[in-house]
Amino acid sequence: MKTWLAFLLALLLGAGPAAADPPLKVGTWKTAQTIQPFFYEQFLSGEAAVQVFPFTNPADQKTALLAGSLDMCGTTIAHAIHSAAQGQPVVVVAALCHKCSALVVRKASAIATAGELKGRKIGYVPGTMHEILLREVLTRHRLNPEQDVRLIRVDFFDMGLALARGGIDAFLSGEPFPTLAVHEGYGRILDYPYYDDTVGTINAGMLVTRQILESHPERVLQLVHAHARAAEFLNRHPDQWLARAAAFGTEPAVLKAAAANMELAWEMDEAFVQRAKALGARMQALRMIERQPDYDRLFDLQFVKRVKAER
Repeated sequence: MKTWLAFLLALLLGAGPAAADPPLKVGTWKTAQTIQPFFYEQFLSGEAAVQVFPFTNPADQKTALLAGSLDMCGTTIAHAIHSAAQGQPVVVVAALCHKCSALVVRKASAIATAGELKGRKIGYVPGTMHEILLREVLTRHRLNPEQDVRLIRVDFFDMGLALARGGIDAFLSGEPFPTLAVHEGYGRILDYPYYDDTVGTINAGMLVTRQILESHPERVLQLVHAHARAAEFLNRHPDQWLARAAAFGTEPAVLKAAAANMELAWEMDEAFVQRAKALGARMQALRMIERQPDYDRLFDLQFVKRVKAER
């Protein structure tokens, strides 16, 4: 809620005289793996401008998007599936990042595999992509997430301290927190909890509303084009990528170590959608959604295909 209120305030303070071409408004997280929107302006065509609004979670971004305050925002694929399954008019138009998660235990712990987490306390954030990955890795090691371990709700920013002080025995979160735990000497990566080939390493994408896609497709294409060019530029220039990401507050050494577990992305194809369907099936099996969304409406590949064709 604080993030949403801060966004509204920033929007009001940033409001000025009406312009002929209003800036494109994009929401994202201030993390290395979701950084592309902060580079859009140098890749937008003509005189187009962009305003980037930072958020701390996908739910607040989507709320702003559905309210008409954003043209596009980041989302985890799991959150997009959950939103569409509830009938919300959202559409994923490009990939944002892959991988980026890790399961961490204390450095001095004797735990060697996820199967040895039985009876342990594990920090997690409910309703996130990381919860799905945690439940999946526990199940894969024949542990019942409800009966064999203690899942304890801990904010992502507090997981490292909770692990270091012994409040929890493990946590699963996104970068840079796993690498930070290793870098500061209290944590050890136990597992990179990605699915098998059916789901792969898909993580996040860029979201628009059905209304803006149908009424302003040129704006969506403009943003996807800038998104693709930004992702490719940052992949070709990792020093510039990590230097800009360090401005968000994480040490460059941590980001450099975490880089191998982060993939900036923009392309989507039919195989990507099939992996999302497999993820949706796992979410329903875990009772995180009651029904499957219409994947043909949730994913629209036309913009990515047009950008690829124009290159």
